[in-house]
Amino acid sequence: MGDGPFYRVRRDGYDICFLPDADEPLDEVTSLDLWVTFTDGERWSATVFTLDEARRLMDRWQNTGECLDGRYFFGWDDLIVRDPGIEAMTRVIDDLVGSGSYTSAMRPLGPEDDEDDEDENDEHEVAGDATDA
Repeated sequence: MGDGPFYRVRRDGYDICFLPDADEPLDEVTSLDLWVTFTDGERWSATVFTLDEARRLMDRWQNTGECLDGRYFFGWDDLIVRDPGIEAMTRVIDDLVGSGSYTSAMRPLGPEDDEDDEDENDEHEVAGDATDA
């Protein structure tokens, strides 16, 4: 899923796959797409933004006229987080999965299929707890 390399964090019962920009340090990521795949094949996606990144976009839209001159920000699966970086975002996803709130905060993608396995050669993999991410 997606173009280019992705970053995978393995958990007991699910994996989190992040799609960071190739040139952005992982501890400084402010927005990206991700998906969670459970061991039963169920998948959920989100686009994550930090508060600062959402503000930056809304400030830019004041000049471009988008979203009523930057007066709102929305998305079906947009998730706003306080802190940048894969580690911080991993902690958020772990909490959403642990509480079951991922079904409200993320978009269902349906079961994983074989087409998605084509990009596995480009992934970086980390296992363990969120501090390892």
